[in-house]
Amino acid sequence: MDAHAQCPAVFIQRFWWKLWPEAYRTFGQSGIDLQTTDETGAVKRSAADRPMFVGLRRDRLNLVLTGHIPMFWDRGRSLAGVTTISDGYHVSMIAMRYAHGNQVPFFSTNTCVHELLHALLGDLLVRHPSGQQVLEREWRVDSYASRMWLFHDGAAVRQAARVYLERLRQGA
Repeated sequence: MDAHAQCPAVFIQRFWWKLWPEAYRTFGQSGIDLQTTDETGAVKRSAADRPMFVGLRRDRLNLVLTGHIPMFWDRGRSLAGVTTISDGYHVSMIAMRYAHGNQVPFFSTNTCVHELLHALLGDLLVRHPSGQQVLEREWRVDSYASRMWLFHDGAAVRQAARVYLERLRQGA
């Protein structure tokens, strides 16, 4: 949790009481056990709005909760989340203000599930994808998220997650 998150309490409560339990349940019902710890960190910003993280760990996927995605990554689009590698840290950042739960299958799925799947499916390991690759990845992630949400089908995600976590541990 970003100690400097500028986010009204109503969004933080909605995240912790609705969005995160929905994501955790979606993974669990699909046979994926998320192992989580809660820690307070901070997202500081440089003069160019480049995010500088405090409290991350290199040996895991860091889910960072904040009020909004830094303009450095967001480019004014009010994104609900972004998943990337920043200074060697694997980061899924969620803007609690814009995050949402499952809404429309194959189009608008839980923000946490969506962003975590980008990591588990290895999307963040490919640098500078083309525009077409980005679109294909978005469709693929929402397809897997919808299958997990509606049918509790996580077989392909479990296999990809094993590969991703092994690479993450070796890289740390």
